[in-house]
Amino acid sequence: DALPISHIKDIAQRSGRTPDDITLIAVTKNQPLEAIESLYELGHRHFGENRVEEASEKIKLLSSQMHSNTSPPIWHMIGHIQSRKARTCASLFNHIHSVDTIKLATRLSRFASEHETTLSILLQCNISGEQTKSGFAATDAAPNTPQWSDLVNTISRIADLSNLSIAGLMTMAPITNNPEASRPIFRNLRILKDQISQHFPQLPMNHLSMGMSADYAIAIQEGATMLRIGTSIFGHRNTK
Repeated sequence: DALPISHIKDIAQRSGRTPDDITLIAVTKNQPLEAIESLYELGHRHFGENRVEEASEKIKLLSSQMHSNTSPPIWHMIGHIQSRKARTCASLFNHIHSVDTIKLATRLSRFASEHETTLSILLQCNISGEQTKSGFAATDAAPNTPQWSDLVNTISRIADLSNLSIAGLMTMAPITNNPEASRPIFRNLRILKDQISQHFPQLPMNHLSMGMSADYAIAIQEGATMLRIGTSIFGHRNTK
């Protein structure tokens, strides 16, 4: 079995969590269509892509080869999105994890409206403070801090947009050889989600998208509901 399902279930149960609350997203960046089809035929349905052009091609090809009586794949956009590609994203993806500006959210809302659909989005938060990471600043977002005030204002504006549903938060931990280094990042994202849920009780803030191949065990222990895993499923990907 290429999927680390049993390991995920074991970690969840040992952490006092329900395994069914955790979604494994197979990250298919730079993977051939055949690899995606193999997972799909095994019954896996959640797939994640980082780049709009590559995703567009794969989604169309996989759709054309599906049988009409099978449930369709569920596509997650997990990479940085240029605002000019918002229209394409709104038409391709079921969930967008990487909303990191009000401008992008506004464009996604407009294009989702054209499709008469509601997009599930996650707000990407930069918990680590790395300048190379996208996301809303959240290194010190405790209540009554300037960052918290900025986040409240941002979330209020995005929540007012039609055709979007803020379903939770996403973050990326620093790349390191020590998975434990990710723990404070994941823990702080969970704390931030709880703060936001308390301040905005009307929002369906159910999800924490965090954890990749190297640190997904830590992410599960800290409350992840969506894991973005590529290497542990497909091996090291080819670079293009």
